[in-house]
This record gives sequence, C-alpha cells and structure tokens, in this order.
Amino acid sequence: MPHFVYMLRCAGNRIYTGYAVDVEARFEQHKSGKGAKFTKAFPPECILRKFELESHGMALRLEARIKKLPRPQKELLASGDAELAKKLLEELADN
Repeated sequence: MPHFVYMLRCAGNRIYTGYAVDVEARFEQHKSGKGAKFTKAFPPECILRKFELESHGMALRLEARIKKLPRPQKELLASGDAELAKKLLEELADN
C-alpha cells in the first residue's frame, strides 16, 4: 500500500504538511473542518504537492523533515523543486 506525504496551501498563504494513504480523501476531511487543528484555523485551498513513499515509517520521517524546513525551502519544495526533493528523499534512504 502506498503512503503519501502531502503539502497544502491554506488560508493566509500558509503551508500545511501531512501524511495520508488517500490524499484526496484527507484533503476533503481538512476542507470540511474534520482534519487537523491547523486546517480548522486556516482552511486548505489546494494540494500543492504529494510524495509517494514505500513505507509508513519513511512517510512519517519525510513529513517531520519537511515540517522542520524554513519557510523559503517549503515554498521551493511545494513549487516542485526537484533538487530539494531529491536531497530530502536521499536523506531518508541514508537513515
């Protein structure tokens, strides 16, 4: 079963990063106010990017790593920066 880490654009130009096995269903939960505390306060507008990973553990590690990135790097990653994505995924493989 695939595991996904996803990034959402939310109200106030904020970025939310989360984990799901079905990103579209999880996005709908967030939109309906039944997702996370953050997305209740800042409703999601769109899915910016998603990453498919082999395992639950890898997905959770990537989610945590993305959440620690400074805002400019999150924006780069969300806009499709392949080099940054490659670097993050390589770091996961090294652990």
